Amino acid sequence: MPESSPCNLSASRSENVFEDFKPAYDEKQALVEANRCLYCFDAPCQIACPTHIDIAGFIRKIATGNDRGAARTILDANIFGMSCARVCPVEVLCVGECVHNHQDVPPIAIGRLQRYATDRAVEEGWQFFEAGASTGKKVAMIGGGPASLAAAHQLRRHGHSVTIFEARERLGGLNTNGVAPYKLRADTALAEVDYVLAIGGIEVRTSASVGGASGPSLADLERDHDAVFVGAGLGADSGMDVPSADLAGIYGAVAFIEAFKTGVVDLSGVTHAAVIGGGNTAVDCVRELLGLGIPVVSMVYRGDESRMSGYSHEWDEAKVEGGRGVWRAMPVGFEGVGRVTGVRCAELDADKKVLPGRELTVPAQVVLLAIGQSKLGSLLAGLDGVELQNGRIVVDATGATGRPGFYAGGDCANGGKEVVNAVAEGKAAANGIHVYLTTPRQGRE
Repeated sequence: MPESSPCNLSASRSENVFEDFKPAYDEKQALVEANRCLYCFDAPCQIACPTHIDIAGFIRKIATGNDRGAARTILDANIFGMSCARVCPVEVLCVGECVHNHQDVPPIAIGRLQRYATDRAVEEGWQFFEAGASTGKKVAMIGGGPASLAAAHQLRRHGHSVTIFEARERLGGLNTNGVAPYKLRADTALAEVDYVLAIGGIEVRTSASVGGASGPSLADLERDHDAVFVGAGLGADSGMDVPSADLAGIYGAVAFIEAFKTGVVDLSGVTHAAVIGGGNTAVDCVRELLGLGIPVVSMVYRGDESRMSGYSHEWDEAKVEGGRGVWRAMPVGFEGVGRVTGVRCAELDADKKVLPGRELTVPAQVVLLAIGQSKLGSLLAGLDGVELQNGRIVVDATGATGRPGFYAGGDCANGGKEVVNAVAEGKAAANGIHVYLTTPRQGRE
């Protein structure tokens, strides 16, 4: 790869220091693991998967040497099967429901088997699906992340033409810009995007912010297309309204992750870092900062360790790698002159109430704020028939809003779930749009 690809993805980006957390299986390892599967009827692992991949079916195909068939089974249900194999919290989804968990036997490594098959499909260019006969219908997609791309691929299978409008210069959403690199690197995410686009007939407009100076308005999209899908994800990192929050060295977590996944960050001289928050993004940030070479990284959370919302198995890994927890601590300001040197915190009791006169300072030359992101439902604010709830776009099971022809899915509708949820919602919306476009209605041709 050249020093800078057409989408400005630096070949020397900081994420390169990370190795796979769960290395890929080779053929022999995949065969051994696949042959442990019981191939359950009405498999609980399949029920637990939001995209309902026929897990027993694809594992049986691997066990019999039919890797192409396994890949097709996976990708027919989830076109983002390669990234989901890496980033899904399988411990609380499919693997967590494996019947072996009840037999004192290690559960089947479903994610690693899925990765084995889908990696081959993407690397070797196995294409199983083609665009349907043209219907003459056009659909606009707002956002270029997994929800929109999954919807676009499914719509092409139905024969509808699709145009994606992405505000950034590259596609992939959080897969490219925000997923921890020890799970999924940016170049791998972009390779999967290219694989999805290979179905053909998907027009892509990057650096096109809908409603902004660089892109069309909603009225333009509604006028020029037969349906609109909103898969805009989430917005900017939430900040903190406390003294000295504008010091250098304080960053929004997602913005920082994007910076080192797609470019280079300089952390020379940084010996201590702090991450504010207790969710999955916060846990990832702790592991990422440790991996980038910062010796002491603390996660500052206002609750107890047992009450944090981040997955416990991920935090266990973070602790093994050296992560520290500062519990019952609420940031009330930052210390430093020009650049942050510490996080000043009030100590809390078990009910998260401030203990008078009790404060502590967590040393940090870098602070990441992992306390949430803004919601982008406001993009549709004011449109008749579109309901917003806490900033999220309200949709039904088919992804439909209350405005005819407007659909939504992914984080802008669910508030921030997993990649696999975005894919499932994008595909469901595409099928809903297909029904909408092909069902005769009064006043429509």
